[in-house]
Amino acid sequence: MLAETLTALATAGGTAVVQEAGTALWEETRARTARLFGRGDAHRERSELEHLDATAAALAAPGRPDAAAARVQQEIIWQTRFEGLLESVGDAERAALTEQLRALVAQHTTAAAVGRIEITLNTFSGPTAVQVGDGNTQEATLGRTTE
Repeated sequence: MLAETLTALATAGGTAVVQEAGTALWEETRARTARLFGRGDAHRERSELEHLDATAAALAAPGRPDAAAARVQQEIIWQTRFEGLLESVGDAERAALTEQLRALVAQHTTAAAVGRIEITLNTFSGPTAVQVGDGNTQEATLGRTTE
């Protein structure tokens, strides 16, 4: 049985694979994931590429009424696969695979954060305007005007 931290990492890996499918980062994520599972074996890596392609195809089906359920199902599949991989190797290889999986998750986390601004732990008492970005111009009048 894996430690909680490795289970959480496997969960994050599953989420990364599914959320990257069909995006501009998919090819890189696909290749890194296949290398991670292939562990230097070209045949195993090709097999993993097929699994990844099947995932992308399952998620890309147009007009799926159960798209959210399909995403969850694929995340569970990949989490389980990552867990199985980490459980199937010795301590030394597990440490190396863990680092590769962390790098994959970090790439996904960084990519997901681009373009996202988060404002937390603020209290606004009355009308409020928030603007972020570079080179923005905005005129805002809060409250009543006296024209």
